[in-house]
Amino acid sequence: MKVICISGTPATGKTTLAKKLSKKLSFEYIDVNKIIKKYNLSEGYDKKRRCKVIDIKKLNKKLISLINQYKKPLKNKSINLKNTKKIKNKKKGLIIDSHLSHYLPKKYVNLCIITKCDLKTLEKRLRKRKYAKSKIRENLDSEIFDTSYTEALENKHKIIVINETNNINMNKICLKIK
Repeated sequence: MKVICISGTPATGKTTLAKKLSKKLSFEYIDVNKIIKKYNLSEGYDKKRRCKVIDIKKLNKKLISLINQYKKPLKNKSINLKNTKKIKNKKKGLIIDSHLSHYLPKKYVNLCIITKCDLKTLEKRLRKRKYAKSKIRENLDSEIFDTSYTEALENKHKIIVINETNNINMNKICLKIK
């Protein structure tokens, strides 16, 4: 069973890619935001940035637990995530969707896909989401400095970079994964 994390700056196309890939590959899609909400992994709220503060260690511990549960051979059982759907062991792997997913340790992840986006498109998407000017600047800087890619490299992940601005060739991506 393969585990693929899809990471990148917010609004670069992670969720779109993750959902398409999970369908194409018959992988289970895991929305980390739902995991954070369900297991109350938020440490509070940053008023300046208008976002939740997440303890990465706690998040990783929960994600590793889910990965390990999924890897166990299950006989007609499913893992109940209550607010999320049940994970059935009929899938070939997991797609973990989050700008925090590249923090997972290498030993639990077969591939890390980093999504990128041109800056004008990214800024437009962030404004559409009604991000504060300072948050838009922070995310643009993150994209300019390849923060997600650099952090994924530091965690020694096998990485594929996908520029979401161009039309994505799903068949090419699937060939790289297999």
